[in-house]
Amino acid sequence: MHPAFRQGARESLGAHTLAMAATFIAFGAAVHAAGFGLGWGLASSAGVYGMAGQMVLLGTSGAQPGAATAAVAGAVMANARFLPMAAALAPLVRGPLAPLCVPFVAITPWAAAMRRLPATPAPDRAPWFLGFALSAWTTGLLTTALGYALAGHLSPAVLRLLLMVNVLYFGLMIAAGMSRGGPWRASLGGALAAPLAFLLPAGVPPAWGILGAALIGGTAAFLLRHR
Repeated sequence: MHPAFRQGARESLGAHTLAMAATFIAFGAAVHAAGFGLGWGLASSAGVYGMAGQMVLLGTSGAQPGAATAAVAGAVMANARFLPMAAALAPLVRGPLAPLCVPFVAITPWAAAMRRLPATPAPDRAPWFLGFALSAWTTGLLTTALGYALAGHLSPAVLRLLLMVNVLYFGLMIAAGMSRGGPWRASLGGALAAPLAFLLPAGVPPAWGILGAALIGGTAAFLLRHR
């Protein structure tokens, strides 16, 4: 096993992965409550690997005509954020292992990689990312199964709290980064543009509001920095 792979796997076992695990526990319980089997939940966690997309997939799946098409389209739209994340990661990860990294781009491994990889020797970057990401991905599968097994023992309020743990964790990480001189323009632009996600005409999917707010806030931050 490559030493950088082992190092990445070890570094994945921290607060970030615990926060991510909380959301997967809630997702596993929600899958059970929706009447789907454990296999469905594990396949969703393994294949979609993004909680926003997984919840959209869960909420729109059903027996009515066209449900499958709507579910897949909604999940793709909700996880569209992974495209710019992969584009930002691509210059840091090169070599024959780089294509293997693509399926594991998600917020937890991506955020860790963007902090860690610039200071990591280029040959070690892809193995480190794969070690971290595979460990986090496996944790997501295990905690999905745990949440499925715990369904019925967790109140709706606890499930909602668990779903928000990862969001709150990254909110604190952003605040900490800003206090150290991090990308305050992007953070401020996102915060100010977020209410735009609620100003949608009737019938427009909520995911479009998130994408629109991100586009407006991110563009404003870019132009402010450029100026």
